[in-house]
Amino acid sequence: MDTARSWRGGQNQVLLTSVGMAARGHDVAVACRTGGELLARVRAAGLPARAGRFQGDLGPVGILALARTLAETRPDVLQLHDPHAVSAGLVARLLTRSRARLIATRRVDFRLRSLPSRLKYRACDRVIAVSRAIGDRLRADGVPGEAVRLVYEGVPDRAPLGGGAEALAGLGVPKDALVVGNVAALTDHKDHATLIETAALLTQRLPRVFFVIAGEGELREMLEARARALGLAGRVIFAGFRTDLDRLVPSFDVFCLSSHMEGLGTSLLDAMAFARPIVATTAGGIPEAVEDGQTGLLVPPRDPRALAEALTVLLTDEGRARALGAAGRQRFLARFSAAHMVEETLKIYDEVR
Repeated sequence: MDTARSWRGGQNQVLLTSVGMAARGHDVAVACRTGGELLARVRAAGLPARAGRFQGDLGPVGILALARTLAETRPDVLQLHDPHAVSAGLVARLLTRSRARLIATRRVDFRLRSLPSRLKYRACDRVIAVSRAIGDRLRADGVPGEAVRLVYEGVPDRAPLGGGAEALAGLGVPKDALVVGNVAALTDHKDHATLIETAALLTQRLPRVFFVIAGEGELREMLEARARALGLAGRVIFAGFRTDLDRLVPSFDVFCLSSHMEGLGTSLLDAMAFARPIVATTAGGIPEAVEDGQTGLLVPPRDPRALAEALTVLLTDEGRARALGAAGRQRFLARFSAAHMVEETLKIYDEVR
């Protein structure tokens, strides 16, 4: 179950997990929001989808829709992929007296600040943390350690699609440019403000550098205004929500994630799959994905100068950038594939059934 309307990394993980489990012979249904992007993609994948008008933690219409789904499908396991889903799942199981075991997934390293938030995660049979950093946060906030399990998120291994140069040109990037790419929702914790300050520093050193930011969010207008104020119009390109990331990402010279909070960062995994060199921060679970000096370069959060220095290293040393990218791909294959994520999740299902 996932209640989000938009399409971000978490919804992609729901779809990848569901498709992977179905391919292994399990009966899978996905409960998701009416009119949401996940619903359309689940149906396109040929999986059973149960739509509901999920609103907030305890919206009665959505809870009743989930209760009907539980009564009809009688699942062994109900995996709850976002905080609202955890609340709805607990109530729906109570209403139907379902025997489904509840597994919550936690993808963000935010505090569980309220007592209801802590209690609902404690009430689940297992809580999957997608990084050790998140697991540590859950235990610090009172979730029993014996209920917490680590399963790293994963993305599919696939070949880059052609046409990346054309896609960049369509965004106004010159053919001879050095491209720093970022894929992230335009929200506070992704900290694009620091990335824009970094761009102001870096374009003074390297006149061929362009920044491409793929993603939408509530901060777009403010971020675009800041870029204009710094004289970066046309140099920092806000590409919006993209469906051609398998073209764009392989065409980036360096992938950069500037988050000051981050559960793990699935966009990093995509960059690793395509052997892109990475510069990122040490926030949250990022160091579990990117090994500093081995598969990328890490700097403290909210430090534009440090970010600019690391980007300068990889943009001016092609050999080192290529070596870090190749090492990142090997790390992806060993730990962060979608297949690995599915198998590790199924092991937890077996624990509770």
